[in-house]
Amino acid sequence: MRLLNRYLAREVLYGTGLVLMALLFLFSFFDLIHELNDLGKGSYQLWQMFVFVVLALPGHAYELFPIAVLIGTLYGLSNLAAHSEITVMRTSGMSREKLASALIRVGLLFVLAAFLLGELVMPISEEAAQQWRLKALNNFVATQFRSGIWVKDRGSFINVREMMPDNSLRDLRIYDFDDEHRLRRISTAKKAVYLQDHQWRLTEVERTLFEKGGVRVEHQPSTDWDSVLTPEVMSTLLVEPEQMSVWNLFAYIRHLRDNSQQTVRFEIAEWSKLLYPFSILVMMMLALPFALQRPRSGVVGVRIMIGIGLGLGFYLTSRFFSYLGQLNNWSPIISTLAPSLSFLLVAFLLGWWMERHA
Repeated sequence: MRLLNRYLAREVLYGTGLVLMALLFLFSFFDLIHELNDLGKGSYQLWQMFVFVVLALPGHAYELFPIAVLIGTLYGLSNLAAHSEITVMRTSGMSREKLASALIRVGLLFVLAAFLLGELVMPISEEAAQQWRLKALNNFVATQFRSGIWVKDRGSFINVREMMPDNSLRDLRIYDFDDEHRLRRISTAKKAVYLQDHQWRLTEVERTLFEKGGVRVEHQPSTDWDSVLTPEVMSTLLVEPEQMSVWNLFAYIRHLRDNSQQTVRFEIAEWSKLLYPFSILVMMMLALPFALQRPRSGVVGVRIMIGIGLGLGFYLTSRFFSYLGQLNNWSPIISTLAPSLSFLLVAFLLGWWMERHA
């Protein structure tokens, strides 16, 4: 039985690896076409474009992993079924439950690989890709509003006109309020550079102080500024929440809660990062029913197309529930688990139907 499990694992690994490489090549080609629109802007040349596309590969691999596993498992199992090898396995004592157990063992390796990819590789590569592109374009991080980026920091509101790829800030305004929510000071600075331990160095500083006796203005060439903001917090503007690590999401959610701000989107992203790798097991269970029947000539391609459709359906359903959760303020666990549980139910129903009509 151990030999059969190894043989099954080899077929699934081969099929998944083949499909994942094909999907990555396809999405990289789309990225390259999209980047051609910016060719020649700033110092953005063709070789820099290729570097950006390569740095974006881990993010694509993480998003496509469940789909690749579904199609790859379908491909591997369909090939085994086409040569009657699944039939031989089942007559040798490998029941449907043992076949599912063998797939789950392989799936757990995929889950671990996806988790490591999403936590250790993708956040770093995605931020590096965006910084590389911005530097090549001689551009700054896109602002959230026409007036720039607005951030709440305890009793202060901070307005940043530009955030540079090296995490320095340009055209900074800090509005400080007292405990009774009265404006007591406005500070402006041409530039802010992070030092360490929540310390920033402000240059060309002008402070407008609102005092009982009137308004007073101070000028300083440079000064240190203590803030809960860090480059890690500000780097959330470079990447989507779904591409951040769980730890960075946790830290940013805590920052938002401390400042009484909405956290639903980031909580959904956090739970998604924790549970998304396990959707690989759901995809494998979804592929299993198709292996229980020996395909006729030409049916393998049809099953691959079905796998592509199911994989895209799962991806779109996950996004749909994520957006619904944000709009309706649903529990992040419900928004994240609902698609996986729905497709797991479909897998069980397909298995039951095919067993009865085998």
